[in-house]
Amino acid sequence: MMDWLEYRKQLMGRIGEVGKLSPDTLAGYQTLSKAGQKTGHLDAKTRELIALAVAVTTRCDGCITVHTGEALKHGANHGEIAEALGVAIALNAGAALVYSARVMDAVSAHEAVSTA
Repeated sequence: MMDWLEYRKQLMGRIGEVGKLSPDTLAGYQTLSKAGQKTGHLDAKTRELIALAVAVTTRCDGCITVHTGEALKHGANHGEIAEALGVAIALNAGAALVYSARVMDAVSAHEAVSTA
């Protein structure tokens, strides 16, 4: 398994390099990242649990290490994290099912052309 804390440290260093080369890109990302906090509709822990589920669905290791630390910092426990991950797992399975239906639709379209 990964050394997540070392990875996070290295990642932050590289992101800092990107920020020096393209400060507006980093500033834009930071603006997006902070936008949800300003509405006050969700608490920080809930936002971080959602971020973890999204990190899994987008397969972003950097997001996983950053948002795991933040979720824990905001009081998330193992059960809450596991439940959020369960949502990600269900959605990924659901997305695979939906896209499987799309494949079957494409098969029908291709067969219709080949038999015409």
